[in-house]
Amino acid sequence: MSTSTYPITLPTKEERHKLFGSVPPIKGTKPTEKDKMVDLQNTPKNFLFALDAVGISNVKHPVVIQDGDNTQATVATFELSTSLVQDRKGINMSRLTEQLDQYHNEGWTVTNESLIQFARDLADRMEQTEGQLTIRYPWFFTRKAPATGLSGLMNAEVWQTVSVNTETDEATLSVGLTINVTTLCPCSKEISEYSAHNQRGYVTMEASLRDEAEDFDWKQSLLDAAESNASAPLHPVLKRPDEKRVTEMAYENPRFVEDMVRLIAADLYEMDPIASFYVECRNEETIHQHDAIARITFDKDAQ
Repeated sequence: MSTSTYPITLPTKEERHKLFGSVPPIKGTKPTEKDKMVDLQNTPKNFLFALDAVGISNVKHPVVIQDGDNTQATVATFELSTSLVQDRKGINMSRLTEQLDQYHNEGWTVTNESLIQFARDLADRMEQTEGQLTIRYPWFFTRKAPATGLSGLMNAEVWQTVSVNTETDEATLSVGLTINVTTLCPCSKEISEYSAHNQRGYVTMEASLRDEAEDFDWKQSLLDAAESNASAPLHPVLKRPDEKRVTEMAYENPRFVEDMVRLIAADLYEMDPIASFYVECRNEETIHQHDAIARITFDKDAQ
């Protein structure tokens, strides 16, 4: 506990700052006007290598997401970057957040198409041939309990990655989703007299989309692929009749992590708008200290 004498006679705020080390600014000799400052990034010179990407990451920003006829306001995390030619030292990174703010002030609604245009504008603004961005955000959707029909909000982490080349006018788009599910151990069910242990599984999917995938509801499609192949989906609201149904559903559909990725892969293989995909399932084991994992990567066009 402090033993200072009360009341305390305080010096002025300026004197307090000096007491704790603040010093007055010095009179500098370098220019303060922008057009007289040296621009190191744009000074031409051979800097040995061109770069694939340079930019900023972990940028949080409010966005409006378009899902069919529905819109949703959320907070997204951005990574923004462009290529960098060999004869430039760096890019002007302030232009990246400047464009993000400009789009936001113009009422930007995030769609696959608007993200591609954002990346094109980014490359043009930075005077580079390639622009890239990744946006991650929580996607909220309504989930009804299986017996009572009581509803609540669920969420999944989703992301979209866009890369454009302004010289060839090519654009690539990949999307991803991570959702939690219930998985019940087939081995435990087979050998146990009374029950079977289950665990929470984390399913992560990423898919490259074809050019003709404009109307593809990728969020719902990836969500369905994960949950329909799990032992049971998770729910925000469960009463006793719901809990009974979910528990029995899991018992009726035992799944190893190996089973999960193969079944999900089969669903994604049947989706024409998807060109290639990656699936991972990770179970937080309830009778082991470790997790169980399985992964698969598949490119339809390489077959």
